[in-house]
Amino acid sequence: MARVSQAHLDARRRQILDGAAVCFARNGFHATSMQDVLKEVDLSAGAVYRYFGGKEELIAAIVGEVLDEVRESFEEEGRHSPPPPPDILVSSVFVRVHSSRAYLTVDGRPAFPRLVIQVWTETLRNAELAAILNEGYSGVREVWGRIVVAYQEAGMMRSDVPPDHVARTMIAVVLGFLAQQSLFGPAPVDVLRDGLRALMSVSDALPGA
Repeated sequence: MARVSQAHLDARRRQILDGAAVCFARNGFHATSMQDVLKEVDLSAGAVYRYFGGKEELIAAIVGEVLDEVRESFEEEGRHSPPPPPDILVSSVFVRVHSSRAYLTVDGRPAFPRLVIQVWTETLRNAELAAILNEGYSGVREVWGRIVVAYQEAGMMRSDVPPDHVARTMIAVVLGFLAQQSLFGPAPVDVLRDGLRALMSVSDALPGA
């Protein structure tokens, strides 16, 4: 029997994860069955269960993969000395993560923002998924904290605000933008970039002071 290459195994795993992501974004986790996933990816039960034991494992794998990519993207940007300003850094990471899944669509619209909303709601009842999400966000917060310290040391940002406060705020900005895309439709990343740039331009000094 011919040996299956690692490239083939990786491609099959990718096929299953992508199909599951589209199903979850379309109907939510509870309304999606493994039969729905099998139909979406056009594979047998044996082929899918070789990689994942069920919906819970699929959800965990999708969430973990996205959070790892976000963290790694911020780490890469943060290696610059100093790092790019927040408007450039956040928008470039957003484009990278979003673009890597742009081929996933539901009713002609990007599936990724809708999937994020589904993940949030699922964490309210799924303690295992909540733990994965918490660990992933902690990693992103840690990276952002280091970026803020680099800003402060370079004199690019005021130093009297704890780095973690800034990190939490920037994560909230990105998640809020994704939520808006899910609820109100796609918006170009320029909206996020320009909005951050405008906020960064606000001066502490009052007009006329």
